[in-house]
Parts: sequence; structure tokens; C-alpha cells
Amino acid sequence: MTENISANRNKFGINGKAVKRSRRMIEGKNFTHLATLMPDGSPQVTPVWVDYDDGFILVNTTEEKIKYRNVKSDPKIALSIIDSDDPYTMLAIRGKVVKIITKGTGEHIEKLSMKYMGKKFPWKRPRQKRVVLKIKPEHVMFD
Repeated sequence: MTENISANRNKFGINGKAVKRSRRMIEGKNFTHLATLMPDGSPQVTPVWVDYDDGFILVNTTEEKIKYRNVKSDPKIALSIIDSDDPYTMLAIRGKVVKIITKGTGEHIEKLSMKYMGKKFPWKRPRQKRVVLKIKPEHVMFD
């Protein structure tokens, strides 16, 4: 998936070829499902766009979304990415949100919108507070 994971190959249990394919999936136009934990411990799953930066996975959202509220109280997450070119190939990641970024979030959502839609982000709302969830992968499974 990343140089970071490649350097820690034994910890994550994936080889060099899988690292490259995993990173390609994260950087590609592949939809991801983000699982967070509700206050009662039940899972909550949301499709999201993802980005990669220096060994971390980035998810852009707003403060009004349930996923944001969930990770504020419990940072543990899981991600599932299906390869759009081969839907029988998937990447599963467990990790935690290590930082909630509040600066540069408008530019980040525009970058993601160009990646996934090929155009400017069309769903901006006044007074909407965007944040970026910075996720540290702790366990990666490539299948």
C-alpha cells in the first residue's frame, strides 16, 4: 500500500507486490466503505472518498456527519476498498484516526472531487465545517 507499510512489511503481513497493488487501490478511483463505532458499540458504515499522504489514509467529511462524531469518541475504524477494475479484489484496513485536520479541508475536498468526479465539488453548503480524518493503518489485508 505505502512506503510506510512496505517498511513495516512484517507488521502488516503483506509483501512488496501487495504493497504496490494496495497503494494503487487507495490512490485509484475506488470507493471505500468506512466503518466507525456508534456509542452503543454497533457499527456504522459509510461510503467515502479516500486519499493517501505519507503512510496515512485521509477521509474528508463534515462535523455534522455521524462518522465524525463517532471517531471523536472512539477513533477505531475499518476501511474496505473494492477495486473498480476487478470487484473480486479488495483491501481491508483496520486502524485509528490519529488526527482531525481542520485547515486546508476545502482544497482537499476539491482534490478528491477531481479524482472521483472529474469536476469541482458540487455539494458545498454555507457554514459547513469540513474536517479531514487522518487514519493510521494498523492491520492491512489484501485479497
